[in-house]
Amino acid sequence: MKQSTTRGPLLQVCSAQAIPVVACLLVVVTAVLLCFGALVTTYDAAMAVPDWPGTFGHNMFFYPFVEWFWGPWDLFLEHGHRLLGAIVGMLTLVLVALVWLGTAKPNGASLRAENTILRWLAVAALVLVVVQGLLGGARVLLDDKTVAKVHACTGPLYFAVATAIATLTGRRESVSTAASLPRSWAISGLVTAAYVQLVAGAQLRHLDAAVESATFHWLVALHVIGAATVLLLSVLAAGCSWSSGSLGTRRWSLAIVLLVACQIGLGCGAWIVNWGFPSGWLPGAWVPTEAIVARSATGAAVVTGHVVLGMMILGAAVVLAILSGGLQWESDAQRRCPERRLERALA
Repeated sequence: MKQSTTRGPLLQVCSAQAIPVVACLLVVVTAVLLCFGALVTTYDAAMAVPDWPGTFGHNMFFYPFVEWFWGPWDLFLEHGHRLLGAIVGMLTLVLVALVWLGTAKPNGASLRAENTILRWLAVAALVLVVVQGLLGGARVLLDDKTVAKVHACTGPLYFAVATAIATLTGRRESVSTAASLPRSWAISGLVTAAYVQLVAGAQLRHLDAAVESATFHWLVALHVIGAATVLLLSVLAAGCSWSSGSLGTRRWSLAIVLLVACQIGLGCGAWIVNWGFPSGWLPGAWVPTEAIVARSATGAAVVTGHVVLGMMILGAAVVLAILSGGLQWESDAQRRCPERRLERALA
């Protein structure tokens, strides 16, 4: 009986200690998965394996390694994307189990606010990874670009949730101070704008060759406006962080500004390698003639790098938001004391 009573707390402690490790590993593997996914779209390799969930009649996990690794490039990308997706799914299951075990309270005691947040984020990650896997399968079975667009939008959302979990569990001591109102507004807007920009970019990435010219013009205009918005918000967030933030938030805000500047350059390069110079510099430059498929290693690197860097900007913005006081929790005593809440809001 004594052994069983001590086993519970020991399991809880081990689970709590493993959460940051698994969360960080999940972020790394997800980043690699996103790179593979971007390459799949760049090389139009989504239909390299026409069946799902198997691979040419084989169980996905038992498909011959030699045929995959030394096979055609598009097969390598698509099957590798599926394997990485399965690994991310399994890591998510492990993370959810660890979060629920590591944050459990004995004898029916109420959970702390931060543990409740972690649990909800873990559940959100599990739901998103299941939905993302089903969308990936539907994209193959239906061979539908609309499903591909949705699939491209949910991937970055999952990455943002995984990044939030890793940040909260790995650097909890850095989120104890609430951000000032202007900084909170700028950083929250940056996270939102970065994700909306990825959604807009997905519409251009999975563009139908038969799209009308006016529709294409609107999509490009929205993407350019989104880029300007992200740049403006990143500069505002950096200015607020440098005036009233910690050393960590200053570094992250500066890194985001640099990443956004690089992203704008890559965006211009992605346009040029696909459609030539805009504004009539080359005939028909504003009208796409086919889907975005890179024709060279340089073109593939530019286009894929543009997509991946956009997702990294979203992840960095999530980290900055949390370190600046996002997902801030309050104790019961603080909620009962309006003066204390006002003091924290003005800090």
